[in-house]
Amino acid sequence: MFSGINRFKIIIFLFVTIWLIMFVRLYYLSIKSNVYYEELAKSNAQKSYYIKPARGEIFDNRGRLLAVNDVGFSISIVPKLDTKSPEFKDLLKDLKRNIPDINATRIEKVYKNESSSYNHKYIRVIEFIPFEKMLNLYPRLSLNESINIEVETKRIYPYAQYGAHVIGYIGKSNDKENKKDETVKIIGKVGKGGVEKYYNKFLQGEPGAIISKVTATNEEVNIVRKVPPKENRNLTLNLDIELQKMIYDKFGEQAGAAIVMRPNGEVIAAVSTPSYNPNLFVGGISKEEWDVLQNNFDHPFTNKFLNGVYPPGSTIKMGMALAIGEANPGTLDKLESCPGAIKVGRGGQVFRDWAKNGHGIVDLRKAIKESVDVYFYKKSLATGIDRFAPNLKKFGFGESTGTDIFGESTGLVPDSNWKRKRFKEMWYPGDTVNTSIGQGYMLVTPMQLARYTATIATSYIPQPMFVSKVGSQKLKPNLKFVNLDQKHLNQIRLGMFDVCNTPGGTAVSSFGRSVPIHVAGKTGTSQVTGIPKNEKVRMKESQMEYYHRSHAWITTYAPYEKPEFIVTVLVEHGGHGGTTSGPIAAEIYRWLYKNGYFKGIPKQNIVVNTKPIAIPAVIQGAGD
Repeated sequence: MFSGINRFKIIIFLFVTIWLIMFVRLYYLSIKSNVYYEELAKSNAQKSYYIKPARGEIFDNRGRLLAVNDVGFSISIVPKLDTKSPEFKDLLKDLKRNIPDINATRIEKVYKNESSSYNHKYIRVIEFIPFEKMLNLYPRLSLNESINIEVETKRIYPYAQYGAHVIGYIGKSNDKENKKDETVKIIGKVGKGGVEKYYNKFLQGEPGAIISKVTATNEEVNIVRKVPPKENRNLTLNLDIELQKMIYDKFGEQAGAAIVMRPNGEVIAAVSTPSYNPNLFVGGISKEEWDVLQNNFDHPFTNKFLNGVYPPGSTIKMGMALAIGEANPGTLDKLESCPGAIKVGRGGQVFRDWAKNGHGIVDLRKAIKESVDVYFYKKSLATGIDRFAPNLKKFGFGESTGTDIFGESTGLVPDSNWKRKRFKEMWYPGDTVNTSIGQGYMLVTPMQLARYTATIATSYIPQPMFVSKVGSQKLKPNLKFVNLDQKHLNQIRLGMFDVCNTPGGTAVSSFGRSVPIHVAGKTGTSQVTGIPKNEKVRMKESQMEYYHRSHAWITTYAPYEKPEFIVTVLVEHGGHGGTTSGPIAAEIYRWLYKNGYFKGIPKQNIVVNTKPIAIPAVIQGAGD
């Protein structure tokens, strides 16, 4: 078929072609692929480890530690082990033999949850072992190549429940938190409440890294580069933890909240009771402990001084008077006849004063001193809700205070438009009457009420601040002047002085001669449930079921002559503010005086001038 010459040519052609293909392939393997394999070799030759920064610590205003890091160790296990394999079972036995108090079932569960074909990292099964305990364990555990031991810190809160709602706690970061912040994902823990959460970025710092050279069998040869973690920052609070502790203990079994604040917004104490122990959450809370907290009807998780909303009761009467006076000029200069009740509206609905026999002829000062309900009924009806409600907002009601803890409630200042939108109902005269004495739809937080009281005392509205320093940087107070009617404001202040210091004042039994400085204040009672009119006259708070009793308020400032502190106290279901909240507030002032917080002279050396006082020219601060 083929001649000899043609056959020879074909053989030569095939031979050359095969060698050409082999040459091209050899060239590709030796030259072109060299870059790829070189890069691959480089990546295989280096290994990176993150260095987690120690979290910043938290101090109170006297340098006492509120959140501290305890140094210890964590234990992790190599990934991709079959939990039913002899190797894994032997590993658990080794851990149990060395650490008898561990829960082997829990370790196996954690390992299963974290293990996957995509996970090439060691799986942490024991979060924290104290340093002293690990000293004896390390020589034995370190011999097991399937176990990795790392230095770890554990957050400790020495004052436990006393500062929980202010300080917060840290816990394991979730998917949402990890996606939001890569640093949080690397560290694995994040602030979960209080200043721990608000200032998390400053407290956590930034992780460093160690880049080391390794062999093909993953053995470290040497460290190529070390990047140290970026410095975290400590926090110094305005809080005095010993004052905080005293107030919490003073509440006893009563639920409620208390705020102690300077007029410039520095929060010296903020108590919410009952509370919880944040140390329970650091290592993971048990189901039994969680159930106890969740089933408590007094809501220990709720931050009542920021998230709790309550009708303000008669504590609103100072701001209510100024709001009505601004909307209806001249009305506060008119005296009112105040019997024990008035009829309102076409149907003649009866609205009673708290005093069955009334108060006689009443001016503004007396209306505050004796907390005259009928005075405010008449003034509010003569003005109208939609005229005076907007003026209440200048005291900070219905808005965030801007404090440095997340998640505060804004409360509510109602008007006819709000009710129409919310309930599709018209606003009735009875709604105005209820609002005028802090009942009905109006809602405030204890922090808002403290801020409002500071405004009454000084004409400045402060931004409440829990933190005084971030690292070495001192935070400056933030104050805004509020233009108030000075003539009527001074009458209101005199009325507040009378409340705490003169016969007939609603809180004179709590203060009077028992407190070494002059306190000005206002009590309040906010109803929890409606009371039938025929019952309201004769039924006492003590006769009601506990959860039907009214909340008890008192809000104060002192000294009267030159305000240095605001104290606001709420006792849930406490009945009357003068008898339940008042004694707590009085004890706070005695403690402040005893511990050197007041710069003024003792009350017994002061002759009180009951003429209108001037607005303080300077707001007193921590360093003044």
